Amino acid sequence: MVRGCLIARDAVFNVRDFLADGSRLAFLAIKDCEKELDQIERKIDDQLPEAITRVGEAKARELLACLKFITDLERIGDLAYSAVMQLQSRREKLPTADSRQLVEMASLLCEMLEQVHQGFLKRDVSHAQNVLQSDPEVDRLCHSLFHRHLAEPNSPTGQKNFDILLAAQALERIGDHAKNLAEELYGLSEGRSLRHNARKLSTA
Repeated sequence: MVRGCLIARDAVFNVRDFLADGSRLAFLAIKDCEKELDQIERKIDDQLPEAITRVGEAKARELLACLKFITDLERIGDLAYSAVMQLQSRREKLPTADSRQLVEMASLLCEMLEQVHQGFLKRDVSHAQNVLQSDPEVDRLCHSLFHRHLAEPNSPTGQKNFDILLAAQALERIGDHAKNLAEELYGLSEGRSLRHNARKLSTA
């Protein structure tokens, strides 16, 4: 599972590089990360049913948490690949304001996933807190980008910039999955779920 966290973080790191300079190597690295996360998810799906019947309750809870983890991590890989696919065939250079906001979103997400990685390693909920406190800023950047495109009556958003909005939406959804992972860290560390109480924590 630690490897899955690192792969998801690396995928988003490469999204940031792709957004910054259109790196072909970054694009290929994201594609590889997406495939590797798929393989890890399939392996866990295959092995978990038998494994969970041979362990005690505490270990079974941990295995179930790992299943939830890899589901979110695999989806992060899909979304990272989707974000760059939206922009990969774009002929025009990204507008400066859009590029800046997308890179900032990717940078925040990369740090959030590093916090997830550290929290999983250390079973330390302070890392989960950091993730939950960062997610609203990812949302704000995405909504700001959408507002700028959709609020300008003469903006050529249409087909020309629709790919930018889809990429931003994919990044925002990565933030949602990172938030899910942070909530699961509480279950691993403290044996309680925060799925319905995360809003309180994010403002703590």
